[in-house]
Amino acid sequence: MKQILQNLSNGETSLVDVPCPKNIKSNILIATTTTVVSAGTERMLVNFGKSSYISKARQQPDKVKMVLNKVVTDGLMTTIDAVRSKLDQPLPLGYCNAGVVLESDVDGFESGDRVVSNGNHAEVVRVPKNLCVKIPNGVDDESASFTVLGAIGLQGIRLIQPTMGECFVVTGLGLIGLLCVQMLRANGCRVLGVDFDSNKCELARKFGAETVDLSKGEDPIIVAQSF
Repeated sequence: MKQILQNLSNGETSLVDVPCPKNIKSNILIATTTTVVSAGTERMLVNFGKSSYISKARQQPDKVKMVLNKVVTDGLMTTIDAVRSKLDQPLPLGYCNAGVVLESDVDGFESGDRVVSNGNHAEVVRVPKNLCVKIPNGVDDESASFTVLGAIGLQGIRLIQPTMGECFVVTGLGLIGLLCVQMLRANGCRVLGVDFDSNKCELARKFGAETVDLSKGEDPIIVAQSF
């Protein structure tokens, strides 16, 4: 089967032939129909892979501490080999998958069911039962494949416990930001969206938000005070 892999040592993204996974207990095997490219996350991984070792270290200070501790316990050359080996391991990309169940021993899921999961960009994926849910009738696969991205935004919204009529600021109108705008509006909230991209601000306004276009020199503090 085909799968997209990312090399963190050089940033190279490849479409490769790999063996089809076999199902295991409490997992579900899914034939992919639709998978969403999360531009922000996956571009970040590409840029991380293309960056120098120093830049990689600056981006992950917690990992630097682990490496330094390993140098003390295992020695310099052993640590260097371990770091290089880790970076050379291909990383499966993707976490927004919709498809059809091929095989399942999980109650409530049968072959032929349409489901959404956090599976990778691959023709066939295997996911744990608690990371998979059926797609309701009337929802197409393309719309359903955005479920995981929506869940990320929804988790943040649940934490702030919005009530009807409250005002909220969404800073960054990328894919998740725009989903948050729509969910907050559906909850009866007023939303102020902030971004450098005029096109994204226009989309947010279509979803019912007021916006601050930083590319035009608009001041979010001044706008928020009159919001």
